Amino acid sequence: MSMIKVENLTFSYPSSCDNIFEDVSFQIDTNWKLGFVGRNGSGKSSLLKLLVGEELEYTGTVTIGSGLIISYVPQNTSHLQGRLHSFAAEHHIDESLFKAVLRKMDFERIQFEKDISDFSEGQKKKVLIAKSLCEQAHLYVWDEPLNFIDIYSRRQIEQLIAEYPPAMLLVEHDRVFQDAAATKIIVL
Repeated sequence: MSMIKVENLTFSYPSSCDNIFEDVSFQIDTNWKLGFVGRNGSGKSSLLKLLVGEELEYTGTVTIGSGLIISYVPQNTSHLQGRLHSFAAEHHIDESLFKAVLRKMDFERIQFEKDISDFSEGQKKKVLIAKSLCEQAHLYVWDEPLNFIDIYSRRQIEQLIAEYPPAMLLVEHDRVFQDAAATKIIVL
């Protein structure tokens, strides 16, 4: 049984009469890692948003396994605020593990006392990635996780993914990272 099965998916933006992509079909099973590539505007992020439950108009069939728990890392970090302690509590993740994962991504301890809204974009992205890695999910959906991330942290994230092989859907423009993280690439 597939976690997600997509058949003949066609998507267009409401303001456009042209399809962004047509007849896309794929499935994801346990421990699979799919990477999506395509030009900007090809619908990669919209596809991920659709799969995590955002209401978007499409044709085709999208079947999501019953009880599937998804951990999602969006591109946008502007909603992040508060202290890491409160963030961990709000998202029901173990604070010690959360901070340990952040440290593994070269996060300095002094940041633990600051408000997340004062973090750099790269630090905010690390918060979202660490949160995702701490969540008990069946599927991890990451939309451009390396935006604003330095090379050292990128390697640490690759290592964390390799140590714990989750099922994953991934959009990332860094082809070296995507080739290391994904077991299959789908072109939109």
